[in-house]
Amino acid sequence: MCSREYFSIKSSHILNQNIKRMNIVETKRLILRNIIESDAEDIFDYAHNPNVGINAGWEPHKDLAETKIIMKDIFLDKPNIFGIILKEKNKLIGTVGFMDDPLRNNPNALMLGYALSEDFWGMGIMSEASKAVLSFAFNKLKVDIVSCSCYTENLRSKKVILKSGFKRDGVLRECEQRYDGKIMDLECFSITKKEWTRMTV
Repeated sequence: MCSREYFSIKSSHILNQNIKRMNIVETKRLILRNIIESDAEDIFDYAHNPNVGINAGWEPHKDLAETKIIMKDIFLDKPNIFGIILKEKNKLIGTVGFMDDPLRNNPNALMLGYALSEDFWGMGIMSEASKAVLSFAFNKLKVDIVSCSCYTENLRSKKVILKSGFKRDGVLRECEQRYDGKIMDLECFSITKKEWTRMTV
């Protein structure tokens, strides 16, 4: 299960304001904390599965060395990207977090991305993690709007997005070429701070 995830992380005042300390968000079943180098094997465990990355457009990891390279480029030292730790197993089973929204010229907008091990699909874990980091974004980072997008055929991810309170913005047709060459339609969603506040009071 994936939304479009962390391909390029731009620097912004929102993304970098918490860089000096590890951010930790806790829910009933999960600990969400910044990713560290020792998470490599857990990330590879789910990222090499061909059913995971294809939903967000990225190719399955070939080996642990590739995972470590991708971690340095995309995950490490990113204060607003979190590893999803399942308390029951004390294991990292996915990632969730924020990047600058490439479709909005708005310094107070971020985009949510995530990926989850196939072993834990259908358990409500990603909805739980998404709601927790949305609270973090609106209450701690003080953003005004968060977007999220998925391929139109990714029904699992769409269900998570809607369950998390996002509103549908529309579809960008023939928007993105996936790693296998297929051109994909992209369904776009967003939630404003006002909408989040109304939903959580």
